[in-house]
Amino acid sequence: VQLQASGGGLVQPGGSLRLSCAASGTIFYISTMGWYRQAPGKQRELIARISSGGSTNYADSVKGRFTISRDNAKNTVYLQMNSLKPEDTAVYYCKCNAQSRWSVPSSEYWGQGTQVTVSS
Repeated sequence: VQLQASGGGLVQPGGSLRLSCAASGTIFYISTMGWYRQAPGKQRELIARISSGGSTNYADSVKGRFTISRDNAKNTVYLQMNSLKPEDTAVYYCKCNAQSRWSVPSSEYWGQGTQVTVSS
């Protein structure tokens, strides 16, 4: 299973960005998909996750501003980021828990990261 993230970039404070992360390869089932971020000098943190059934969880720092969604037919997870702040600047990573075949247990897979910079 490979994850390819896209959609990062430079945006002014108050602006919006939409991140996408597509899973490819041999996939039997994807359960949870999520987005993490890591700012310079800080630990990687979970900011949003979504179950296969659509249940979502958010970090307090992004509640009301970010929305996670997924398209199960496309094995893709999205992160709509609105009202962006300079403190949202970080490398954003997607992660999923997936089975490549029915006979193997679920494993974690990470995308390569995409840079989001919020600055005027």
